[in-house]
Amino acid sequence: MSKLKRVWSIKEELLTKSREAMLNAVQTFNNPNIKFKSESFIVLSVIAWTYLLHAYYRDRKLEYRYHKINNNRKRFDKTKRGAFKFWELERCLDDNNCTINDITKANLKFLIGLRHEIEHQMTSKIDDYLSARFQACCVNYNTEIKELFDPTYGIDKHLSFSLQFSSICEDHVRQLRTFEDLPPNIASYINAFDNDLSDTDFNDIRYSYRVLFLPKTVNNKGQADRVIEFIKADSPEAKKLNTEYVFLKDSEKKKYLPHQICNEMQTRGFVKFKIHHHTVLWKDKNAKAKGKTYGVQIDKMWYWYQTWFDIVVQHCAEHAYLYVM
Repeated sequence: MSKLKRVWSIKEELLTKSREAMLNAVQTFNNPNIKFKSESFIVLSVIAWTYLLHAYYRDRKLEYRYHKINNNRKRFDKTKRGAFKFWELERCLDDNNCTINDITKANLKFLIGLRHEIEHQMTSKIDDYLSARFQACCVNYNTEIKELFDPTYGIDKHLSFSLQFSSICEDHVRQLRTFEDLPPNIASYINAFDNDLSDTDFNDIRYSYRVLFLPKTVNNKGQADRVIEFIKADSPEAKKLNTEYVFLKDSEKKKYLPHQICNEMQTRGFVKFKIHHHTVLWKDKNAKAKGKTYGVQIDKMWYWYQTWFDIVVQHCAEHAYLYVM
């Protein structure tokens, strides 16, 4: 086989595996019999995007294997078994030759970071919280594979809308905004990542694809054939909906000063909990360490987030004998 044919063959194989991985990710998430939805989707979609970018770099004859340059020669990093070490997705995204837009990159880096948070422990109840970001990941993938290669590679022709058995009420929406019932590390990661984004980037559909569903009434039977109907974003109907229905993002987390936390603990009956006890607690847990997201320093003042407040509540409850009269 000629070198040119081999390059083409490997590229096609990468693209085939990439498309299959993404289709499997969507199929798994839409399968009502599977409970491990989000975790499976994240792993499979990361694989899909990794193969996609490997195919892109190979097609353009760009090196995507880890290596060092010694005496003007490439020395490739290899595994213990002698296999080349190819770039992981984050390294692919950070390369200067990557043409993917920053919002799509943010969506993918969110998923990569979330995978790191969940890969060593069991999680639950995260499907509803993150489905809009998964949807954006799918749409972005379909867009990019067609733009990087050819429209015939698109996967939209293989997919359809999944049917729903539940509706979302305002109480549910409120719960999703506050990330209730999520493990503290997952909630903390999501809040920290989102707060690092501008409002414009957060509301971009390439980061989180939010769709407004309304029960539809029609005048004629023939109008009710489709459960989903699209309207143009700049149409009068869409503008009216966007005016009347707003997706909310808390642009600022609720923040507490130390004395506010202590006062709240005392209000809850832990009257002996003082600033000293609070200081001992955060130092014991190294809560201000770099990389932790329990609070933030603004000017010379340290403010604590709700995640830390909840830890203090739990601490006081577990050690009530120390703080209750």
